[in-house]
Amino acid sequence: MQRGATPPVSERWQESAPGANFVVLAFSFIASLVAAALIPVVASAAAPEPVYGTNAMVVSRSSLASEAGLKVMREGGNAIDGAVATAFTLAVTYPSAGNIGGGGFAVVRLADGKVVTLDHRERAPAAASRDMYLDGDGNVIPGLSTSSHQAAGVPGSVDGLLLLLETYGTRSRREVMAPALRHARRGFALTPGLARQFEGVLPRMKDHPASVAKFSKDGKPYKAGDTWRQPDLARTLTRIARDGRDGFYKGPVADKIVAEMKRGGGVVNHADLVSYASVWRDPVVGNYRGYTIYGMGPPSSGGAMIVQMLNMIEPYDVKAMGYGSADAVQLMVEAERRAYADRSQHLGDPDFYDVPLATLTSKAYARLRFADFDPAQASVSDEIGAGPAAPAESLETTHFSVMDKTGMMVALTTTINSGYGNKIVVEGAGFLLNNEMNDFSIKPNTPNQYQLLGREANAIAPDKRMLSSMSPTLVVRDGEPVLVTGSPGGSTIITTTFQVLVNVIDHGMGIDNAVSVPRFHHQWKPDNISHESYAFSPETIKVLNERGYRSFRERSSWRGFSDANSIHVVDGQMQGMKDPRNDGSAAGF
Repeated sequence: MQRGATPPVSERWQESAPGANFVVLAFSFIASLVAAALIPVVASAAAPEPVYGTNAMVVSRSSLASEAGLKVMREGGNAIDGAVATAFTLAVTYPSAGNIGGGGFAVVRLADGKVVTLDHRERAPAAASRDMYLDGDGNVIPGLSTSSHQAAGVPGSVDGLLLLLETYGTRSRREVMAPALRHARRGFALTPGLARQFEGVLPRMKDHPASVAKFSKDGKPYKAGDTWRQPDLARTLTRIARDGRDGFYKGPVADKIVAEMKRGGGVVNHADLVSYASVWRDPVVGNYRGYTIYGMGPPSSGGAMIVQMLNMIEPYDVKAMGYGSADAVQLMVEAERRAYADRSQHLGDPDFYDVPLATLTSKAYARLRFADFDPAQASVSDEIGAGPAAPAESLETTHFSVMDKTGMMVALTTTINSGYGNKIVVEGAGFLLNNEMNDFSIKPNTPNQYQLLGREANAIAPDKRMLSSMSPTLVVRDGEPVLVTGSPGGSTIITTTFQVLVNVIDHGMGIDNAVSVPRFHHQWKPDNISHESYAFSPETIKVLNERGYRSFRERSSWRGFSDANSIHVVDGQMQGMKDPRNDGSAAGF
């Protein structure tokens, strides 16, 4: 067994030469070797190389979760079994985003090549109303949609994971949930990153005793290496393993959720929980340079926007422009600008709003939308607006990728919105509530916490699902698997996934470089280009300045810009790449 041991001692981007269009990531890491047949190979975030496998692969934000998913597959389970095991273990080992109190999306390619998608996004409770977060003067009440009991939508994760398992899995609930239960009951050693997270979030939990009790030792911060046990969560998971969805949406756990709501003025009730149901939806399908792209449809905005952006840039020779060149950056920024403008106007829950999906993803519409692109001049967001087609999560969303030897592929992204959701743990149940209601457009043309705008398509309504940026994505060519990818990162989820695709397809990068190189982002408004350090050479910045791009925002924290955990298939071999920006691992055999 090979394991990356600790976070890298040195992390920095280095330009290879003045004006270079590529970068090299320098890491130091420790590895240990244990000789054994078919023992999974595991590489942590410290290692900038992919992990190779021919039978199975899991890439996630938690090494324990990746190992849990791989163990189930080594014992005969398929990629769905592995994905469900990974997801439930993430709820224990990565609580800021892994969850049973939130929701998500799954894009799945079955062994026979059929692609299905499952929407287990949270829903607004029946008592929700359009102006529920506004005061008598129509102004947004600060914190009500992010930090209160009223911020929570009806959770969908448990229903979705169990439906995936029942429909396409081969193992029992008890088998796939065993690793999660073990880590919750016995505990596990906190990594430095998790210990820092707990200490950082504690002040925002001070008004919620159950939260303080879960994430501290009698009010004092945990330290790296401390064993963290979660007995309340273990009891909740035991009920789910024994009773299925009724172990969460009915009975004692449901009673605890409703009691917590009443304690804090929330509006989720028993009827909301019992009536929750995940939805099988048609995938969004696009074609780009001979590759077939499968994404999640609304209420995810990611699938449609990625196909739309790829359609916009397809007529241009991106490879010839060169990675990191001013021409390539400008082309992609302008595609991003127009797609995000359309998001604000046209995208929402298709069960409540007639989303013009076929138009948004058509190549004809892309040509129309990009007709005013001027390669010599920057566009102005105030002059762009949404196209005539009939448009958010936090950095602590999490994405994982799974694949097995039959060609079954699973891209699953899940979230409770802000890191640690609304910071409220359900007393006696051991899990956090989400604050997904903030992803609705709580007032037209008013930015949410991630500066994303929305209008009528994403207005609040009872039982409606809020718009999302989550973008689980599969790529196939000539019927053969190529790529499983996706990311957390709030509004940067979509552009991160877009850039991984372009890096692989256009620039011919291996998955290690495609995931690791610096990224940039434009979301229409605010009208600036945010980017990681060293994303652009001085020459690229100079040329972009000359073309009218003036507003650049460098993100100082390299670890905070998405987490594109991906699997690339090359010559029939799976290559799993854990994004080196954060902890976690790729695990394969």
